Amino acid sequence: MAQRPVDKDREERIHNEIVVDAHDAEEQAMGWYSYLESTLEFPFLTQCVAERAISPLRVGDEVEAVGMGPADECAREMFVLTPWERRTLAVPLMQLEVVHGEELTREAVEDWRYWVERGYEL
Repeated sequence: MAQRPVDKDREERIHNEIVVDAHDAEEQAMGWYSYLESTLEFPFLTQCVAERAISPLRVGDEVEAVGMGPADECAREMFVLTPWERRTLAVPLMQLEVVHGEELTREAVEDWRYWVERGYEL
């Protein structure tokens, strides 16, 4: 994956609001989880933009995000919940783009995608 160009406004928001006091990966994960949980307005419609070995989604699949994944599952990567067959499945947020959702939801998802595409890690 090619590294995304620097977006100064996004960098400032991420470092000053999301991971501001984080001293290690665990604290960064908590910052991201808290930010996404408080900013994402569920439910919202997404589309899969990348296949992952850990997910059944295929590029082009549309799924509804209905909540944040369990906090313990989000220690290394952010997940959102989606209805899948007869259960609720946690899928990587990085796999998804917002198709229909509030502006703050779009921005928050793009913040996470930016973080990952810039090569930052939890």
